[in-house]
Amino acid sequence: MPEITLDDRGRALEDEYFRRREQELLQKMKEKLGEETSKETAVQCPKCDGVLFETDYENIKIDVCNKCHGVWLDAGELAQVTHKDSSGWFGKLFG
Repeated sequence: MPEITLDDRGRALEDEYFRRREQELLQKMKEKLGEETSKETAVQCPKCDGVLFETDYENIKIDVCNKCHGVWLDAGELAQVTHKDSSGWFGKLFG
């Protein structure tokens, strides 16, 4: 069995320390990049300075503001809503 010297042990511990530090820094960089990406893709409310988040209304994706609670529809979503509710007042109004 090869003999492990004190210098070898010290280098191994030093290598392990720097490997862990690099992993921690990489993790922090990934988290920061994820935060920046989510900020860039966030859509602002046309009415206020709130952020729109997507929610599901009867299997139709609609955008709702987190501040004013306004509901915003993308292209074609109004037609989907009125088609589902063709017998109600909303469907008759826009149908």
